[in-house]
Amino acid sequence: MKKLINDPFEVTIQEIEGFVAAFPREVRRVGTQSVARSSAPKAGKVGVIFGGGSGHEPLFMGYLGPGMADACPVGNIFTSPAPGVVLEATLAVSGGAGVIYLYGNYAGDVMNFDMAAEMAAEEGIHVETVLITDDVASAPLEQKSRRRGIAGDFFVLKAAGACAEANGSLEQVRAAAAKANDNTRSMGVALSSCIIPASGRPIFELGADEIEIGLGIHGEPGERRQKLAPADDITDQLVDRILEDSLFRTGDEVAVLVNGLGATPLAELFIVFRRVAARLSQAGMHIHRSYVGEYSTSLEMAGCSVTLLRLDDELRRWINWPASTPYFTQTN
Repeated sequence: MKKLINDPFEVTIQEIEGFVAAFPREVRRVGTQSVARSSAPKAGKVGVIFGGGSGHEPLFMGYLGPGMADACPVGNIFTSPAPGVVLEATLAVSGGAGVIYLYGNYAGDVMNFDMAAEMAAEEGIHVETVLITDDVASAPLEQKSRRRGIAGDFFVLKAAGACAEANGSLEQVRAAAAKANDNTRSMGVALSSCIIPASGRPIFELGADEIEIGLGIHGEPGERRQKLAPADDITDQLVDRILEDSLFRTGDEVAVLVNGLGATPLAELFIVFRRVAARLSQAGMHIHRSYVGEYSTSLEMAGCSVTLLRLDDELRRWINWPASTPYFTQTN
């Protein structure tokens, strides 16, 4: 294993130090493992907290800024931030209108963020929560509340951050985030494992000609393993699985995210997007906005995920809303 690190147990702390040093105009450190946008808190604005374990960069800190997140509590690699870390972020962005917590549906995150919400209530801060559950591979539709959050985090944050920037109330921001989550579906494929610095070993092993369909972003098992196939065949499997989830219809307008997991060249992501666009056209769907790149990674895992967000007038407004962050900017 070769990594550009110092102490494998200090990766997250040193990453945060470097991130804050790189973007001093945009962000500030508000705790050992909490970072907030420089302009927070803003009186009368809902504070948007977006967090989880490190190792998914640019998730979470890369999306701090106008139109997106106000603060990010960051846990160690693939580990939930502690309740005290979440509380530090909450106190840093509370402007009197309440705070919303957005995070993927993982047991450790649920426990720690819920504890932080209780601690925030003791400080007089009203907290609402939306769990992100976009991964169709992790549970059947009738058990959607059990699904984990993967790259769909980006669309849920986009909706919540835009609504909060438009001075929406806490209930309105929660509703926007929940609506985005309800209308988002993702499916991924892994070509290789990642290596957690503290262990120095791959999370799982794949044969030289094997891939895993439906893998989670922490190395959770997928739906199946199979032999490597052409990109169009793999993309069809991802798109088919999403469309089988009974959300999308002919005539729908969608936003599309083709997300790299950390080690997939951009050229390959465009090859995947090419096929996604063709499939959606064949299904009579219109792509309103496209996003291709590394938005939610898994260290250096090779592979990608496909995410579709079904739009209506409200969600279209939030997806179109301008944003300015270190790793994502949208002007209109």
